[in-house]
Amino acid sequence: MKRLATVLLAAPLVLSGCVVPYGGENLRGPATAVPSDGHSRLDAAGIEQIKASKVARLDMSSGQLTKESVGLEDGSSQAPDVLLRDGLMALEIQGPSGTVSAETDRLRLNGMNTGSDFSEVSYFLTAPSLEDYIALIRDGVDRYGIDRESAEEWIQSISSRPDDKSDFAITPGTSTGLEITYDLRYDGSKETQVVIVHVNPLSTH
Repeated sequence: MKRLATVLLAAPLVLSGCVVPYGGENLRGPATAVPSDGHSRLDAAGIEQIKASKVARLDMSSGQLTKESVGLEDGSSQAPDVLLRDGLMALEIQGPSGTVSAETDRLRLNGMNTGSDFSEVSYFLTAPSLEDYIALIRDGVDRYGIDRESAEEWIQSISSRPDDKSDFAITPGTSTGLEITYDLRYDGSKETQVVIVHVNPLSTH
């Protein structure tokens, strides 16, 4: 994926089942030190550390991501949003049976509930051409077990009309022990094509 960049959409996207999260600068609670286990915190200090190091590591090896494990209070309704304006962060999410990895400039979590876990982690991927976009999609199929038939049907359809628009969520993959959905936001009139990647615990669906 060397040629595949990641960028933030210019305008907020309204996503089915998602809530636009608060920015990291608005997170309340005491700051925590850099964790010794190598996993990132998502309180205010932790978000600043991610921005400085350009590395974010989340542990979902249990199948869940608890708020307490990233330095937030259990039951907090905070929804961390990490936005880099000067480059990309290396993102790693450890699942029960594999790792989700990407380079992205935005990481956000849906935690606006009173539960102990985040309901979703999402990040953005982009490609500068349809050819690169197709390669990005097929990479997701290979990495995460995203449904190949569903992906290839979309690829065939949009390849025959590359100037069209298409919003399409490919049937998720679960090979990492997490549910990985590639939410395609294709617009042939634009130079940059976007995928929103949703990472969900299997037990939430």
